[in-house]
Amino acid sequence: MNGTMKALVKNQKDKGAEIQQVKIPSIGDREVLIKVKATSICGTDVHIYNWDEWSQSRVHPPYVFGHEFAGEVVETGSKVSKVAVGDYVSAETHIVCGHCPQCLTGKYHICENTQIIGVDRDGCFAEYVALPEDNMWKNPADMPVEIASVQEPMGNAVHTVLSGDVVGKSVAIIGCGPIGMMAVGVAKAAGASQVIAFDLNDYRLDLANQMGATTIINSSKEDPVERVKELTEGHGVDVVCEMSGHPTAINQGFKMVTNGGRVSILSLPTKPVEVDITDDIVFKGITVQGITGRKMFETWQQVSRLLDSKQVDVSPMITHHFSLEDFEKGFDLMNEGKCGKVVLHP
Repeated sequence: MNGTMKALVKNQKDKGAEIQQVKIPSIGDREVLIKVKATSICGTDVHIYNWDEWSQSRVHPPYVFGHEFAGEVVETGSKVSKVAVGDYVSAETHIVCGHCPQCLTGKYHICENTQIIGVDRDGCFAEYVALPEDNMWKNPADMPVEIASVQEPMGNAVHTVLSGDVVGKSVAIIGCGPIGMMAVGVAKAAGASQVIAFDLNDYRLDLANQMGATTIINSSKEDPVERVKELTEGHGVDVVCEMSGHPTAINQGFKMVTNGGRVSILSLPTKPVEVDITDDIVFKGITVQGITGRKMFETWQQVSRLLDSKQVDVSPMITHHFSLEDFEKGFDLMNEGKCGKVVLHP
C-alpha cells in the first residue's frame, strides 16, 4: 500500500512526542499490514514519552512508538499463509530470531535477539503497522477493540501471576497500574485465597478493588509489611507480584513474602535497586523470577480463554478513550495516575 499515514512519533531525545504524516510501512513476503482500530498506552510507552534513563539507553528517535493494539489485516506478503485480508487481529509484540539457544528450546519469550515493536522498531501508534505473520493472534469477531488491544499487557499479568502455583495461596500485587489491576483479576480467577493490592494511589486502588482484590492497602497510609503479617497470621504472603518498580516497594515485597515463597518481578526500575540478599532471599529460601513478555503462545491462549469465559473482566480498568491526536491527554493521565488503561483511536 502506498501513501502516508498519521502516526505518533517519538521525534526527539527529550520528553514528549508529535503527530506526523509518515509513509505507510511496506511489508515483506512473510509480513502483514494491519489497519489499527485501537491502541492502548503502556507503562513502557510512558517511559519513552517521558524520556527517562531506561528509554535514553534503549530507544533511538525518531520513530513511531506504541505496541498494544487491535486491528484488521489489509495486506499480506506473497508467502503469508496463516492470516488473510480481513482477519481481526492483535499481535505478540516480541519479534524473535528463531535460532538462538532460547528459541531452539522453545523459550521464545526470552530470545536473546528479541526486537520489540514500538521500542526497537516502528510501532502501532499509527493508522497502520507492519508485522511478521508469525506474530499475529486472531481475535474473536465479537471482542470489542478496546478489550482486544489490552490482551498483550494482560499477557504480562497472566505470565507474572501464573509462573507458579497460586491456587489457595495468598498473593500480593504491588503496584496497581493497568497490568497490576489485571494481575488482581487473574490471581482471583486462578483460585488465590487472598489477593492483596498495594499502591499509593486511591483511584487505582479502587479499580483494583473492582478487579477483585480482597484487600487494598495504601502504602503511604499503612505499613505494608505489618498489614500483610496481620492478614496472614504472621507468616507473610505466598506470592509477591512486583509491578511498581519502586525500590522501597520492591524491598517491602521481599520482606512480606513468606519463607519458601515466590517473588515474580515484572516492573522495570529505572535505576539499580539495593536488596538484602542474605536475609530476604537466601535465608528465606525464596524463588525470585524475572518476568519478560509472554510465553509464546501459551500465555496468549490463557488470556483468550480467561476473557472468553468471562472469568476475568478487564472492562473496569479501561477508563479513558481518546483520538490519537489527543495523545497528550492520555499521557498526562498516565503520569498523574488518574486513569486505568487509556485507549487511543487512530
